Amino acid sequence: MSAFVYFVVANAIACSYAAISLILTLVGNKGLTMVIIIFDLVMVALLHSSGGAALAVGLLGYEGNSRVQWKKVCGVFGKFCNQAAIGIGLSLFGAALFFLLVVLAALHHKKKN
Repeated sequence: MSAFVYFVVANAIACSYAAISLILTLVGNKGLTMVIIIFDLVMVALLHSSGGAALAVGLLGYEGNSRVQWKKVCGVFGKFCNQAAIGIGLSLFGAALFFLLVVLAALHHKKKN
């Protein structure tokens, strides 16, 4: 499903960005601090939106939708549904931690200025 593809691609983009951001931060270029904080916020939004999309599709597979005659599929694909739920939960937890890191970076930047 496209929501799961979006979820995986968004996590891959955020992970790649985090690695690049870490390298740039360790190099110590002070002029990039605000740019990094802004892109960090973009990554947080991307992670939350992809997690929400995957969660919506996951709930649809778990509960079905009687109005449009969609059956529950987690009874058939239980292992996949459990793994997807764990992945989505961990991703949303990581996105929340990513947001806290952005807040700490912004507060640290404000304190320095």
